[in-house]
Amino acid sequence: MSSPSAPASVGPPQRDLLTELAAEFAATAAEHDRTGTFPVANLTRLHEAGLTGLTVPVAYGGAGAGISTVVDVLGAIAHGDPATALVLAMTYLAHARFGDGGGWAEDVYARVARSTVEEGAMVSHLRVEPDLGSPSRGGLPATTARWTGDGWELTGHKIYSTGAPVLRWMLVWAATGPAADPVGRVAGPAAGAGAREPRVGVFVVPADSAGIEIIRTWDHIGMRATESHDVVFDRVRLDADAGVGLRPLSRLRDAATAGFMILSWGALAISTIYLGVAEAARDWLIGFLHERVPSNLGKPLASLPRFQAAVGEIDVMLTTARVLLETTARGVDAGDAVAAARANAVKSTVTNAAIRAVGAAVALTGNPGLSRANPLERHYRNVLCGRVHTPQDDAVYADAGRALLHWEEKTVKPSRGAAER
Repeated sequence: MSSPSAPASVGPPQRDLLTELAAEFAATAAEHDRTGTFPVANLTRLHEAGLTGLTVPVAYGGAGAGISTVVDVLGAIAHGDPATALVLAMTYLAHARFGDGGGWAEDVYARVARSTVEEGAMVSHLRVEPDLGSPSRGGLPATTARWTGDGWELTGHKIYSTGAPVLRWMLVWAATGPAADPVGRVAGPAAGAGAREPRVGVFVVPADSAGIEIIRTWDHIGMRATESHDVVFDRVRLDADAGVGLRPLSRLRDAATAGFMILSWGALAISTIYLGVAEAARDWLIGFLHERVPSNLGKPLASLPRFQAAVGEIDVMLTTARVLLETTARGVDAGDAVAAARANAVKSTVTNAAIRAVGAAVALTGNPGLSRANPLERHYRNVLCGRVHTPQDDAVYADAGRALLHWEEKTVKPSRGAAER
């Protein structure tokens, strides 16, 4: 399977633009972190710079960029403000999925694409629920879409909804009510005669629809400015073509396997955001070590071999992670299935390297690094959030172990001796 669109490169003029935007966004990042408010003005600047439609297919007025360009752009923006980068990433990923044949009705997608390209509209998937947790672990969403005869009626509750107050479009993970679903499939003998299986997929919801309430619950240790609040849907009326990629629950795994190339984009996009945070922390540390001149030393801490070696170790760690990330992204753009299959492992490796690097910077600086007046304290809180983004480490390690051991629970049972070992 090829990438969802022809990759675009980040040339020198765009690199200069990204550096300028990152510096501008960094100037307000601390205040938005303190107040827990999203920097809306940053989205205007991104739109003015022509960056919001980066992954919208060319046929719809976008740049049709590949994941390599996405990694470059998000990493640079995250260096200045990771909350902005994360909301932008959700929009990039939503449009990339359309380019990979995500099951959209063409006219529905055209409206979403035009709003992103022409107006800078943000789009995000709302998937996590209070009881279900993350759907990456499996399970049927409690959010339901009931067929009304000429459309859908959506009811449910989503949590950790990235950028909820600034979204124009919400892509809501939900299940159909099988009794009324006009395309519901007969489930099997065990379900009883005439029983139907719910279909599961995404429903395209205009964020200004009647019946939507945003409950301001987001109060986390890091990424505070993302405003990832709860969203409640109370009988929200949707058009008949609002459903995207609806499939019986029993076929969801097959669909995920078929689309694993584009799924790799998510892991790489998340990786570059937290790596960008760590690179910002490294740069702050360099400035601090040059500026800090203890009276008993009479020269900057940067002159001491111990600090030079420690900064060098941090930079080697981050440079290695950046090379791994960029190399994998280029492979995915080239249609390399092996590179795509490794994306989850890359996410685990890169985000953990970022966390270790910022932790080392904090250890080097002591109390100044943990002061709310210094960016390093915020970078440390933000980078820790990389651990909770899908895919999480335990799932990555378990998948890798099962693949290496060729373990199939239903057909293979360990001998007593193997179990004892």
